[in-house]
Amino acid sequence: MAATQVSTTPFDGQKPGTSGLRKKVKTFQQPHYLENFVQAIFDTQRGLAGGTLVLGGDGRFYNREAIQTILRMAAANGVARALVGQGGILSTPAASCIIRKYQAQGGIILSASHNPGGPEEDFGIKFNIDAGGPAPESVTNAIFERTASIDRYLISDAGALDLDAVGEQALDNMQVQVLDPVADYAALMEELFDFNAIHQLFNSGGFRMCFDAMHAVTGPYAVEILENRLGAEPGTVMNGKPLEDFGGGHPDPNLVHAHDLVALTQGAAGLDFGAASDGDGDRNMILGQDFFVTPSDSLAVLAANAHLAPGYKQGIAGVARSMPTSQAADRVAEELGVECFETPTGWKFFGNLLDAGRITLCGEESFGTGSAHVREKDGLWAVLFWLNLLAVKRHSVAEIVREHWRRFGRNFYTRHDYEGVDAAAAGELMDHLRILLPDLPGKRLGALTVEYADDFSYTDPIDGSTAAHQGVRVGFEGGSRIVFRLSGTGTQGATLRVYIERYEPAPALHDQPVQEALAPLIVTARELAQIEARTGRREPDVIT
Repeated sequence: MAATQVSTTPFDGQKPGTSGLRKKVKTFQQPHYLENFVQAIFDTQRGLAGGTLVLGGDGRFYNREAIQTILRMAAANGVARALVGQGGILSTPAASCIIRKYQAQGGIILSASHNPGGPEEDFGIKFNIDAGGPAPESVTNAIFERTASIDRYLISDAGALDLDAVGEQALDNMQVQVLDPVADYAALMEELFDFNAIHQLFNSGGFRMCFDAMHAVTGPYAVEILENRLGAEPGTVMNGKPLEDFGGGHPDPNLVHAHDLVALTQGAAGLDFGAASDGDGDRNMILGQDFFVTPSDSLAVLAANAHLAPGYKQGIAGVARSMPTSQAADRVAEELGVECFETPTGWKFFGNLLDAGRITLCGEESFGTGSAHVREKDGLWAVLFWLNLLAVKRHSVAEIVREHWRRFGRNFYTRHDYEGVDAAAAGELMDHLRILLPDLPGKRLGALTVEYADDFSYTDPIDGSTAAHQGVRVGFEGGSRIVFRLSGTGTQGATLRVYIERYEPAPALHDQPVQEALAPLIVTARELAQIEARTGRREPDVIT
């Protein structure tokens, strides 16, 4: 079939955020909107012409239609081969795995991650580079610049392909291979973890767990790996069928949106282990019986015990965390004698460190944990890592974490989210904080003295690139911190995130309720930023 050149004009606001371009479905459904952004990818990423493209998404509403459009555009732009997940499904970590395994020149992932799905909800698209990770800012900036001047796009006149039939098909001169979306990823997991030990744990008769896939992309992955390969009881995976609207739920694995799973782990009859993942499979929540593991603690525990998993038996080269993530992992790195890096929020900032071999594990407080096995955070990987630890140690989740606190001390930590805040008001709040910064060091706020105050900036130690204005930090003598930043993952308004942390070395004080232990700092944070006066919000929408 012939390729058609279609005239178009730019749309405002097609600038990718921390994880691609996210807008409402109806925005993407506008004539030329998706096509403009996709053409900007092909115009700036010349290696795709004659190369291999990986394509898939989390199955949310508009996923299939977008994939058909992108395939026709890929053919028209000279892509030689496209690898597509069956049914248009690929979890984000599985897409990274496939890019790396088949040495593709890049991938397009369709997802709005943990945001709701449906005709009135959210959609997203991002480009991953040949290393398998999210495009760095140099690439996303080039794509954005191209969207501002684009005047045409190329698209094949060919009809729709059968996305449900595994195997090879042709679209003009491009070969399209529809892949089993789980097989390559599951094989990689078997290399990293002791599946025999985990299988024995499931068959011991004394271990009960549940994985909540939240009607999102990890359902098929979890059923195949946990139930079919590891022998977990049928039904261990709840909400395992991916749905276009995620069953009407919010596919964000936290204590609020995964409340049904949380309830299953509570009380004397509670499950031994609970876990959940998000819309595109790159986030995770870990629970024990009556016990929530913060993502910050999870990263630290995995770093301290990595040698217990076959894929990490030689130890780790280093660890990295996003700036707002608690400093718990720093203490592990110091004891292990390995490097620890503090980066801006956004998984793309870990890529260079992973590629250079400077780190093995990395994580973000926003329920993201990962390693050098792919270049994305990986929800199911984190769950399998925890299962490996439980199988080897034969201790409960709570015992493993408390043992970690006794060894390293506890970083009490919480995040308060104020969602859908007026964007202008949120911006003014951050400006207000920046004005205060020079005068804060040495000042007492509540019972604590400010040691440092800054607007976090980062210089990549590998390529020298810089990122400024990444969040306001206020650090206190003794290790406590308050961090303020605006999130780039929503599609409307602004989300103000406030991170509060206090280090406690004394084991006798480790079992305090988190919000109680942090209460004075919480008050300080609200007063310092004038949150209620500037946003009209007396309380956060979500506390984790």
